[in-house]
Amino acid sequence: MLVNMKEILGKAKEKGYSVGFFNAVNVEMARAVIETAEELNSPVIVGTAEVLLPAMSLERVAEYLIPMAKKASVPVCVHYDHGLTFEKCMEALHLGFTSVMYDCSTAAYEENVEKVAEMVKICHAMNATVEGELGHVGDNEGAGKLENPSDYYTDPAIAEDFATRTGIDALAVAVGNAHGDYKFPPKLDFDRISEISGKTGLPLVLHGGSGLSDDDFRTAAARGICKVNIFTDIDKAGKAGIEEGIAAGANSIFGLIPYEIAAMKRVAANKLKLFGSVDKA
Repeated sequence: MLVNMKEILGKAKEKGYSVGFFNAVNVEMARAVIETAEELNSPVIVGTAEVLLPAMSLERVAEYLIPMAKKASVPVCVHYDHGLTFEKCMEALHLGFTSVMYDCSTAAYEENVEKVAEMVKICHAMNATVEGELGHVGDNEGAGKLENPSDYYTDPAIAEDFATRTGIDALAVAVGNAHGDYKFPPKLDFDRISEISGKTGLPLVLHGGSGLSDDDFRTAAARGICKVNIFTDIDKAGKAGIEEGIAAGANSIFGLIPYEIAAMKRVAANKLKLFGSVDKA
C-alpha cells in the first residue's frame, strides 16, 4: 500500500527500530526491495535522488514505483531524496511521490529554514511528507568530500529550532556519516544522535548507510535513527549478481535478471532484519 513517510516512521520512532530507504533506479531494484519487504512483512521506503536522475528520469521512476507501491501488501513510501531544487520536488509530488527531501543544507541557515518551511506547507496540503537536513552530509570521495566533516555536524540546539520553525516530518543528521564507500570505518557520534532526538522529537535519518557495521545500525536505531538510506550496497550487489550470472553461463539480459534480483534481495533482507523492521508492517 502506498503511504507517506510519517505513517511509517512514526511507528518506528515509537518502537525503536529503523526503516530502510533504498534508491531503486530500475525495475529490478524496485522488485528486489519491495518483494523482500513483502516476504519479511516489513514497511519500506523506496525512491530515487536528484543525483541519480541521469540513470532514470523522475517520470520513468514514478511509472514503475507508484503502481508497485500501491499493489504491495506492506506499507511502501515513495520518496524523492536529496531534491536540490523546488521545481524537481514539485515534479516528484505531481508524479505521485508521497515524500520529498528538500535538501537546502548547503544554504545559509535562515534560507534553509525559509525554503523548507514553504515546502512543508505545500506537501502537507497534498498529504505528503518532508525530510530536511541540518548540518551537511558529504561524500566519502570526489567533489562532495568534506575536508573536515565534523565542522558540518548537526548542532542539537539549532536542530530543535529548525524542527520547530519548519514543521518537517523527519530530519537528516550529520553525525560522522557520509555518502558512498567508506575507506575507513566511520565513527558515529551516538551521543549527538540521542541529544538531537530528544530535543526535536523527530524521527532522524542516517544518510550514507552502506558500509556501516551491524553494531552501528543497532546503536543508531536505539538512539533515535528511524530511517537509514542505502544505495551503494544494493547497487554493488546487483553488479555482483550479474557477474555471477555470467560466470554461470547466462548469455542474455533475460538470463541475467534473476541473478541480479536474487543478489539484491539478499542485501535488502539483511538490512531489513538488521534495522529491526521485520514483522512491523
